[in-house]
Amino acid sequence: MEEIGISTATIQLDQFLKWAGIIESGGQVKLLIEDGLVFINDTQIHERRKKIQPGDIVEITDIGKWKVTTE
Repeated sequence: MEEIGISTATIQLDQFLKWAGIIESGGQVKLLIEDGLVFINDTQIHERRKKIQPGDIVEITDIGKWKVTTE
């Protein structure tokens, strides 16, 4: 599991995935969510602007798993 640091208290899921270089656009996040592939702390996510914070674990099925940390 890779650790990705953020410099704010929270960040939106779509912004985090773009910041980390995991996806290139918000449209990609939307498709991944619609396909039921995105999880935060083992809970399936249904909104791309879901707020995440340091300590959260973001997982995209068959792509990877990342821990949000403080930068």
